[in-house]
Amino acid sequence: MSKLTEELKEEHIALMETLNRAKEIGVTSEEGYKTLQAAKTALLAHLKKEDSQLYPVLRMAAEKDAALKRTLDMFARDMEGITDMVMTFFDKYSGVPGVELARDFGKIYSVLSQRIIREEGIIYPKYDELNRK
Repeated sequence: MSKLTEELKEEHIALMETLNRAKEIGVTSEEGYKTLQAAKTALLAHLKKEDSQLYPVLRMAAEKDAALKRTLDMFARDMEGITDMVMTFFDKYSGVPGVELARDFGKIYSVLSQRIIREEGIIYPKYDELNRK
């Protein structure tokens, strides 16, 4: 495993731990809400790292690999939707947590969990494979 994918996986773990902590505390409580804001900060930093360090390497390789290009295109479309959903969630609850927060949090939690599984199962191994060559 490359240093980068190891770091990204550690960030996934930390992000999910933060989201779990918010869920345990109660996302509508003041402490739970502050924990969600910490998760937002961590998520944005993580996405920035992927966009600057991981995906450029994969996109370059995809210029000569049609299957990888299709995979990256699918992940990019998926991520656009996830990013919109997550940012809408955080914008919607940027003030005092609303009554719908817990329901919306469940959706965000599920979407992020599924994305992490797909990245770690498909994208990260491909990146590691490219960096062994």
